[in-house]
Amino acid sequence: MPHSHHSHSGQFCKHATGLLEDVVKEALNQGFEIYGLTEHAPRYRAEDLYPEEDDTSVEGLMTQFEAFLDEAHRLRDVYSSSLRLLVGLETEYISALDTNGLSQLLEVHKGRIDYIVGSVHHVNGIPIDFDFDTYRRCLDNIPLPAHVTNSMEADLGQECLGIFLDMYFDAQFELLNDFHPELIGHIDLCRLYTPDLRLRAFPHAWAKLERNVKFAIAYGALFEANAAAFRKGWRTAYPGDDVAELIMLHGGHFALSDDSHGPHAVGLGYLQTRDYLLRTGVRELWTLERTDIPNAGGRFTGSVRVNGNWWDHTFWGRK
Repeated sequence: MPHSHHSHSGQFCKHATGLLEDVVKEALNQGFEIYGLTEHAPRYRAEDLYPEEDDTSVEGLMTQFEAFLDEAHRLRDVYSSSLRLLVGLETEYISALDTNGLSQLLEVHKGRIDYIVGSVHHVNGIPIDFDFDTYRRCLDNIPLPAHVTNSMEADLGQECLGIFLDMYFDAQFELLNDFHPELIGHIDLCRLYTPDLRLRAFPHAWAKLERNVKFAIAYGALFEANAAAFRKGWRTAYPGDDVAELIMLHGGHFALSDDSHGPHAVGLGYLQTRDYLLRTGVRELWTLERTDIPNAGGRFTGSVRVNGNWWDHTFWGRK
């Protein structure tokens, strides 16, 4: 049963630590049965490089990603008798260059990328999860309609936040529509720095979120229960309980992810995630596996329900 569908390593991600093989070894040591290797897709503009990438170029990101694919497939062969490794990627969705670049990347490496973690990390071209100051800069740069700019400061803040949420969920929908990712990554990352924000308080944004959830379910996507939120100070995994309940209302399915950024974070927060999911009423977990039948995105990966009571697995006693 133990599985994770979202991970990173310092070998191929500058804000992570450790070698990819050490991540795999730690997953094996903890008793994982399925583990997804999903480094970030390349970005295509120099302005989208992060501070820790100041010694890297856009071309270097592509070279790094292709080296990741080679190493991930090598590790899949080496550890095939003891651990099922899936090879995927996590999306970047900043501008049209990312859309076109990802389309080309998937075509060039057709058959080597099992699945996509569909994530949005930018709004209006600015990162929303790098640090709080950058998130605030993103909000400060949200384009406001003329009738809003004359509002009182408190109202202006709410209007700005509402438009930010609208833009986030619209970008997410474009990503889903364009690429049909098998796993929806941290669907409510938009409230990383405001975890107590109730999205229902923004009816327009909530309607867009519900549209996205229904669209993803219709083509067969899974939603990750991402334990990394606990590392960020949340009291829940991603998604928060209001969004988790919305997903369950429409018949959506969850898959576990640790979103590890190095060997030290493999399985981190999983006990908290288990308890959270049980409190929320999640009684089924699903996982991805390779198949002979193409899915909605044209990749040969499908979803399978975990047998039995997932919360009773011996894995949890070892955590």
